[in-house]
Amino acid sequence: MSLGSLTVLLLFVPIILSEPLVYKDCGCTQGKLMSVDVSPCPKQPCPLMKGKTYTINVTFISEEATPSCSAVVHGKIGVVPIPFPLPEADGCKSGVSCPLKNGVTYNYLTNMYIKEQYPSMKLVVQWELQDVNDKDLFCWQIPVEITNG
Repeated sequence: MSLGSLTVLLLFVPIILSEPLVYKDCGCTQGKLMSVDVSPCPKQPCPLMKGKTYTINVTFISEEATPSCSAVVHGKIGVVPIPFPLPEADGCKSGVSCPLKNGVTYNYLTNMYIKEQYPSMKLVVQWELQDVNDKDLFCWQIPVEITNG
């Protein structure tokens, strides 16, 4: 095998080893969800190790003009939603250019730190970005498992 062939093969190894993130669209009343990426998340349920930081990147189209947006996150254990406080809930400080315009594509980009004191468990994360009237620009869910590593 030539050096060039080996280089090309090694470039594709991360793609082969990781699964595409499968998410559930849980209702976008004021927008259209295009893609969700949680990194790193090599399999599902997505293993979230305590003490690690994960990157969240969501592409969506706003279907309204709104001056601002804010993120709301819940951990759902069964059917019970437990609020998950974010260090920065303001979507305008997370890659979204405010005010939002109707028909424009945006990238919401933020980080999520998994605290050491979180219990080890399986749950569903529900992440929403809401307009000023608390209507969802996007809403998605993924299964996760919080682990010690």
